[in-house]
Amino acid sequence: MTGQAHLLNELIEITRDGELFYQHAEARVQDAQLKALFRDMAALKAEVIRDLALEVAAEHEQPSSGHSLTGSLRQLYADGRARLAADGEVAYVGQLEAAEDRLLQAFEQALGEADASEVALLEAELVKLRAGHARMSQMQRTINQAGASARH
Repeated sequence: MTGQAHLLNELIEITRDGELFYQHAEARVQDAQLKALFRDMAALKAEVIRDLALEVAAEHEQPSSGHSLTGSLRQLYADGRARLAADGEVAYVGQLEAAEDRLLQAFEQALGEADASEVALLEAELVKLRAGHARMSQMQRTINQAGASARH
């Protein structure tokens, strides 16, 4: 496997972690707004995975179909926090927002390691991921403001 295909496959696995985490969280929350947000975010991750997989296949390599152990462990951790929290739905938002931070960091690091043929692809995917990150950050801020208002 070429170095670039390996790099893209790592990004596929990290992105799939996010997709699965959003699907998992969507199944566990009751709030319709959160369900819709989590569903949209999972769809965004699926789109990024598809785009990366097409590039890996164009390099005559096999796109990764797996996910990482770290992603599974983060999902279990979020479940535990959600069960212990007074508002478990808020715990998922916090954990998913942190996962967005890690995903952006992975893509930005990969951009620095990418060869010229992958730079445009990674920059395009980063635009999508930054928009998704902004949505989760806004949701986190909204929840934090609502919590602060409820305490006063």
